[in-house]
Amino acid sequence: MKKLLLLGGGHAHVHVLKSLVDAPLRDVEITLISPYARQVYSGMLPGWVAGHYTINECVIPLSPLAKKAGAIFHQSAADGIDLQRNIVHCTDGSKILFDVLAIDTGPVANLDMIPGAQDNAIAIRPIESFIDSIAKIKSQVEVRRSTHIAFIGAGAGGVELALAMRHTFGNRVEITLISAENTLPGKVGERLVRHLQARGVNLIPNETAARVAPGAVLLESARVVSADIIIIATGTAAAAWPRDAGLTTDARGFIAVNDFLQSTSHPHVFAAGDCATMMNFARPKSGVYAVRAGPPLAENLRRFIRGEPLKSYRPQKRSLYLVSTGDKYAIASWGNVAIEGEWVWRWKDKIDCGFMAKYALS
Repeated sequence: MKKLLLLGGGHAHVHVLKSLVDAPLRDVEITLISPYARQVYSGMLPGWVAGHYTINECVIPLSPLAKKAGAIFHQSAADGIDLQRNIVHCTDGSKILFDVLAIDTGPVANLDMIPGAQDNAIAIRPIESFIDSIAKIKSQVEVRRSTHIAFIGAGAGGVELALAMRHTFGNRVEITLISAENTLPGKVGERLVRHLQARGVNLIPNETAARVAPGAVLLESARVVSADIIIIATGTAAAAWPRDAGLTTDARGFIAVNDFLQSTSHPHVFAAGDCATMMNFARPKSGVYAVRAGPPLAENLRRFIRGEPLKSYRPQKRSLYLVSTGDKYAIASWGNVAIEGEWVWRWKDKIDCGFMAKYALS
């Protein structure tokens, strides 16, 4: 019996599990390793912060999905891989054997790039830790007359969360966004700037955070931004253990995969989502691409286990971005085309809820 090990409960692996529910693999022992018992759908997280969803509407429970897929669920995190003996070492001390390994662990927060961020700021990843932090932020806002929240990083995720907090907390908070560069896709950035201004969110463009101190962000221009709460929403980074294990990575440390989502150095290892880079197709780290990688990953895992030729996958060049503005209003961006309105939010809501419904188990 072959052993298929799914490392990480990311969006692509959720689809792999669903495919195993629909069409089980015979004579294959399947194990899912994840440090969390649920997968939080990042696309709905700002909606939860804004109060439009309950947290249960934004998560996929992994244990029951794994059980229905005929997989063993092992709640732990990996801290190393022995690729000679095909063993994943977990933080709980366990060692899990595999014949075929698929990795979908996502990225990690890039806190080391800003001195002091590790001790004096809150990172939006891992998402489960950020969810816990939201409860603490709410408690702090409730007992203070005014709370200043500063975001370092003004990509789509940071902007959505800032606007969601403005919607939830209203005038009880002052919010500042610090952006080193324009990281927003297409024409959506211009429109979001107007929404930020209309809602009284301070935007500091073209400024780089040099250091995070207790209660303050020090910019490279020597400007000091005082804040009660500092949130890091900058770009993601790669975990160290894939490179340490001997897997070939790109220049940033993300697992290098070919057109089959297969490691370029170890054919029995596959990777998808934000932890991997398709070397022939440069694409941004985005949940959109992680979700789209699910079906080809599931297909090629089946083909590899059966000894069949693998099927190449070419990710789309463009993606539809739907960015909410805190209230039930959103902006859609496709390349250089952007539209907005309440109906766009309803469209986004339908897409998000439809995605979650695919993995709901009776």
